[in-house]
Amino acid sequence: MQSDVSLQRIKDFPVLMWIILFGAFITRGSFYMVWPFLAVILYEKFGISATEVGLILSSAAIISVLIGFIGGTLSDRFGRHQLMYASGILYVISFTLLAQTETMTGYVIVITLCSIAKALWEPPTSALIGDIIDDMKTRELAMQSRYFVVNVGAAIGPMAGVWFGLTGQQSSFYLTAAAFAVFLLLLTWGFKKHGIIEREHKPAKSQFKTTLRILAQDKLLQCLIFSNILCMFIYGQMDSSLIQYLSRAEVPELLLLISSMIVANSLVIVCCQFLLLKMMSSMALEKRIQIGLVLLACSQLWFALNPLDFFWGWIGAVMVMSLAEAILFPTMNVHIDRLAPSHLRGAYFGAASFYSLGFAFAPLGGGIILDSLGASWLFAGAAVLCFVVIYLYSILNKLPRPDFETFKTEAASD
Repeated sequence: MQSDVSLQRIKDFPVLMWIILFGAFITRGSFYMVWPFLAVILYEKFGISATEVGLILSSAAIISVLIGFIGGTLSDRFGRHQLMYASGILYVISFTLLAQTETMTGYVIVITLCSIAKALWEPPTSALIGDIIDDMKTRELAMQSRYFVVNVGAAIGPMAGVWFGLTGQQSSFYLTAAAFAVFLLLLTWGFKKHGIIEREHKPAKSQFKTTLRILAQDKLLQCLIFSNILCMFIYGQMDSSLIQYLSRAEVPELLLLISSMIVANSLVIVCCQFLLLKMMSSMALEKRIQIGLVLLACSQLWFALNPLDFFWGWIGAVMVMSLAEAILFPTMNVHIDRLAPSHLRGAYFGAASFYSLGFAFAPLGGGIILDSLGASWLFAGAAVLCFVVIYLYSILNKLPRPDFETFKTEAASD
C-alpha cells in the first residue's frame, strides 16, 4: 500500500492529539536525562557483570510484554482512557521510587514496575490516535509526529541534563514522575473535551477468546511480530550492550560519549524523519522498512569495526543507525494501524507489544555474547540478523489472514 502524507494535514489534528504530542515531549525529555545511564548506575553502585545487568533489564521487559498484550486487548473492551490513567499513575509511582531506591532488590522491583507501566501505556495510546483521527493519511502523519516529538524530547533531555548537572543522577527520575503527573492532568481535560470518557462508558463488544482466535489465524501478523522482535533485538544493543561495552572498556570521556550518542541519535531523527517520509511517500510500507534494515545492517558493521578510542566513529555509526530508525520505527506503527480492523485496534497494538521481546532479550543476549565472544561478534551477528528480517518482510504479503467480518458478526452475537 502506498502513502502520500502532506504536512498540511497537521491542521486537522484534534486538541487531544496535540495534548498527546505535548505529553510525549515532556515525558520523554525528562526520561532521557537518566534512563540510558541506568546500566552505568547499576555497574557503579553494585559492580555486577554485563550478564547480570542484562538479566535484570531483560527480566523486567519480559514480564511487561504479556501485560502489554492484555492491556491493549482490555482497552478495546473498557476504553483507552481507563488503561492510560492506570499506567500513567503507575509511571508516576515507579519513577518516584526509582529516584529513591538504594538496594539491588529495590532496583529490580522498580525497573520491573517501569517496564509494566510502559507496556500498559503504549498500546492504548497508539490505538487512541486511530480512534480520534478517521482519515488514514492524517492518522499516519499523527503517528509520525508522535515519534518525532519523542525524539525532540530525547535530544533536549540529555543536553538539559548536562546543563543542569543532572545527567546520570538517580534523582533525575523525580522530574520524569512530575512530567507524567502533568501529562495525566492534561489528558483528563483532553478526554472530556473530546468526549472520550462519555463515549467509552459502554464497553466495545470485543471478546478475549475471539480476539485470540483472530490473532492465531493471522499468519501475516505473526510473521510481522517475529520479524520486528529480531529488529528490536538489534536496536536494543545500543541501549544496553554497547553502553556496557564502552563502560567496561574504559573509553575516554565515557559520559560525554554516551550523551553525545543519544543526542546524535535524536537530532538525526528530528532533522531527517519528515524529509525521509516525503522522499519515500510513494513507496510501499514494506519497501521503506527494507531500506531501513539495510541502513541498520551498515550501522552494526560499523560498530563491529570501529576502533575503541575513535570518538567520532561511534557517533557516525549511531547517525547511520538513526537514519534507519527514522524510517523503521514510525513505519512499524503505521503498518499495524493499516493491518488492524477498527474494532480490534487495541488488540493489534497490544500484540505489537510482543516486539518488545527483542528489547527484553537484548540486554541478556548481548551481555552473554559480550562476556563470552566480545563486541565484534555481537555487532557482526546483528548485521546478519538484519538480512534475515529483510527476507521475512519480503514474504509477508504471501501469508494468509482471517476473515474479520465473520469474526465481527460472531462477537456481536455474543
